[in-house]
Amino acid sequence: MDKIVLTAETGPQPTESLGTKVRFVPAKARSGNQWSVSDLNTYENSLQVSLSAPAHAIIGRYLLKVEVSHHPSGRAESYKLGEFILLFNPWSSEDEVYLPSQTLLQEYLMMDYGFIFKGHENWITPWPWNYGQFEDDIIDICFEILDRNLNFLNHPSKDYSQRNSVMYVCRVVSAMINSNDDNGVLQGNWSEDYSKGVNPLEWNGSVAILRQWHATGGQPVRYGQCWVFAAVMCTVMRCLGVPTRVVTNFRSAHNTDGNLTIDMFYDKHAEMMPWERRDKIWNFHVWNECWMTRKDLPPGYDGWQVLDPTPQETSRGVFCCGPASVRAIKEGDIQLAYDTAFVFAEVNADEVIWLQESGQVKEILSHNTNAIGKKISTKMVGSDDRQDITNSYKYKEGTTEERNVFMKASRILLGPIGSSSYPYMERMRTAWFQEKPVKLQLKLAKTPEWGQDLAFFLRARRLQGSEMGIEQLLLNVWLSAQALLHGGNAQTPLWRDKLSFSLVQGEEKELLITLPFINYKDHISDEKLIRLSGVVEIGQTRRKLLVMKDVSLELPHFTIEVSGPAVVNKKLGVSVTFTNTQAETLQNCVLMLEGSGLIDGRMTVNLGTIESGETIQAEVDLFPTKEGSRQLQVLLSCKEVKEIKGYKDIFVASASST
Repeated sequence: MDKIVLTAETGPQPTESLGTKVRFVPAKARSGNQWSVSDLNTYENSLQVSLSAPAHAIIGRYLLKVEVSHHPSGRAESYKLGEFILLFNPWSSEDEVYLPSQTLLQEYLMMDYGFIFKGHENWITPWPWNYGQFEDDIIDICFEILDRNLNFLNHPSKDYSQRNSVMYVCRVVSAMINSNDDNGVLQGNWSEDYSKGVNPLEWNGSVAILRQWHATGGQPVRYGQCWVFAAVMCTVMRCLGVPTRVVTNFRSAHNTDGNLTIDMFYDKHAEMMPWERRDKIWNFHVWNECWMTRKDLPPGYDGWQVLDPTPQETSRGVFCCGPASVRAIKEGDIQLAYDTAFVFAEVNADEVIWLQESGQVKEILSHNTNAIGKKISTKMVGSDDRQDITNSYKYKEGTTEERNVFMKASRILLGPIGSSSYPYMERMRTAWFQEKPVKLQLKLAKTPEWGQDLAFFLRARRLQGSEMGIEQLLLNVWLSAQALLHGGNAQTPLWRDKLSFSLVQGEEKELLITLPFINYKDHISDEKLIRLSGVVEIGQTRRKLLVMKDVSLELPHFTIEVSGPAVVNKKLGVSVTFTNTQAETLQNCVLMLEGSGLIDGRMTVNLGTIESGETIQAEVDLFPTKEGSRQLQVLLSCKEVKEIKGYKDIFVASASST
């Protein structure tokens, strides 16, 4: 009887010792968690078999061969049977990425579109995104990303041998999505000058980015910021079989010196000052969570793990971050791998605001223990709504548990309380914690709309029992407005004001203040975010207080309508209607449409100039190629406004059902 041996090989120079080559013989049934061939069925000139791979097998593209040894001559012949692709398998209980919920798998693996949440903690905007992990060429591009990483370029066979570890693959992808160390997928840019590439706000999805990277031979695509990095990584990880979601942390700290405090600086005229230290607070920051077991950690740290492809700091010499256990972050176990201390600071650091005069730090204006890590968000399962997952990352602000965890992490980072390396505790002992004599608040008078004057109130209430020896408390107020960039930095003031008034015991005053549109029209970033700040000096004591508010300007909207039911391979009319409600003309307007299963790639419609008060209607025809739930993403970009965005959920019926 002839003897049959099958061989599966992956990677360059495959060897059995590295696990990149395996030999196995047919059996009557699958035998355990190992390579096996079973369910043999022979036909005249063919052999049909079922091939099974172990959960710890290396992912990638395999070459399958069969070797037939003829009896009784012993003559052996080898035949190439073909290629197959092996991915992580979250449906298998033996796999590192096993997720025992069909509902969650549908959301975090099979869903090829979704939402990323942007903006500000008080103005959260859902940003539709086309992940497109099932587009025909994306799996090949994902493997190309793995094959261009530094480990592969230096030691290709060793790199391949480690691709059975989801932790290893996640770290490689986290590094390769950015281009800081290599020819990764995206080049970051936070300069506000995107003339040599694409403004990050103008991307609708991952597919165009990945295809451009591939088409140019692996040249980094210009440009990305955090939500673009995270969205592209989500596409790659879902394509490789890893349940993945995109998470937004509002007011996210970037703590470079490891002291769990973010120091910000103001001058006496309420201007937020630049500083040589690299600490910052992002308006929001976006990362990924991937689902996996953590065999390298003690029990209890499996599940969601933070991966961050945005290049902020190096991890073991490379710009990547994670996987960091979300459970470890919540419990303050920041000594656990990987980069847990850095992510802990992103959601837990304290904000300390200093008064600076003539280059010297004078006093602390504010110390906020709950200003960082707000409304941590992801897309809700089976819904277009936002899910708040803050309690997965930390205990409720102000509770004993939350402060205990903070102190636990501080001791790990800084040593015993009271040591010279523990400046936080020294600050806690200083006199600036004394009761403030006045409660201050900046409050919007109406919805802040781009193109309109910004009206707000300064509310001041003198607290009972404060400064008892002073009958009329004199308040001198310096106000400023600055364009706030995504990275937390501020531009030079675009508006200033000064006023004075007095308060008696228990008195409250509310002053209406207006920031004219002409002042901010040409001076704010594409994010349309303004920081209002006020430094209040008490005339009799010279003590200074700070009040501030971030304002996100609301943009115009458009409507999307479809004509009739959507059916595979049949024309579907789409109409986009937009009215320019601004007092200004909008120039160089372009409509960009994208959606997996609806459009192959991207569709662009030039709209030209839209006058104030003018309504335009753009009509396009789509020919859906995939059935089921689909999402059409639409972006209207103009010279004046870059991120007027909307979406339309569309259910596509199969051609046979009509």
